[in-house]
Amino acid sequence: MVPTILIGYGIVGMESHGIKNTNFELKEEVNENIDEKRTIDDFIQHAPYVSVYLLNAFGVKGKNNFKNRTVILATSYLIMGSSVLCIKSVSNVQRPDGSSNNSFPSGHTATAFMGAEFLMQEYKDVSIWYGIAGYALATGTGMFRVYNDRHWVTDVVAGAGIGILSTKIAYWTNPIIS
Repeated sequence: MVPTILIGYGIVGMESHGIKNTNFELKEEVNENIDEKRTIDDFIQHAPYVSVYLLNAFGVKGKNNFKNRTVILATSYLIMGSSVLCIKSVSNVQRPDGSSNNSFPSGHTATAFMGAEFLMQEYKDVSIWYGIAGYALATGTGMFRVYNDRHWVTDVVAGAGIGILSTKIAYWTNPIIS
């Protein structure tokens, strides 16, 4: 339910004048206060799913064994990556910085939220805080994409929905795939 609302908001935002105006207002507000760009979002997008493997390596066991969780992650990544690339190729939304026309949806944010949902699914029975930490990192990734003038808010919201939905689909289909 939540992923479809996020994706829907992003899609509606591509055509809604009200949401577009909000995007522009946020861009202007952020740009007023930027001293320099940060590239941490290029790295923290991967932190949630890498954390699953690190936690297991340090003895904190998740829901699935190495093979199953790797199949789930690969399936999530395939669904997320192909969805993002396909949508980017047809959406033709200009980036806020004007550098290209492949802004929608945010691939960095989709990757981060895919990993956050993966971390949540693997560790929610151990401690909900692992998943919350993953979602905090994913949210930070999205915020930095806006801060760095690479994406509109609608891009990162839709990317979040795609990432979460990709992982949910991977878990739903895992019994069939494995």
